[in-house]
Amino acid sequence: MNVVIAYRPFGVMNHPKVVKFVMNVKKKKKKKGKIMGRYYHGDIEGKFWFAVQSSNDADFFGSEGTASHLHYYFDEDHKKDVHKGILECDRKLHKYKKLLDEFFENREGYNNKMLQDFLDEKMHPHKHTEDGIKYYLEWYARLHLGKKIYDCILEKGECNFEAEL
Repeated sequence: MNVVIAYRPFGVMNHPKVVKFVMNVKKKKKKKGKIMGRYYHGDIEGKFWFAVQSSNDADFFGSEGTASHLHYYFDEDHKKDVHKGILECDRKLHKYKKLLDEFFENREGYNNKMLQDFLDEKMHPHKHTEDGIKYYLEWYARLHLGKKIYDCILEKGECNFEAEL
């Protein structure tokens, strides 16, 4: 099954090695009266990656969400854990971080087949499986969520948001 996912990179954050990704939450499009997807909003905003990222993905960075909407609060005390989480994401992605950055650089959307073909070409003769693609996408999406949280803490001293389940 190939899934098309909207993806919009945007600018460079104040932190020199961190890239900020904004998923245009304010411009949610309605389709037949419904807003599609799961969003998070508060001090940071975005959309969880469909079929890749769970609504409680921010738990990975040291604060657990609550109730039907997961409420997250991070402050200066969490900065070290968030940074550790970002480093863990980088470690899991290893050489795929650079390849995924290259793949998503000028894309508005993609599907898993497009990504698989791209990675197979770049990593020849290695062939990638659907599970392998999902693994790296999960860590890549988590990395960008962690960077948003970290940047928010740097800018505001705290990061507070809710995630839809």
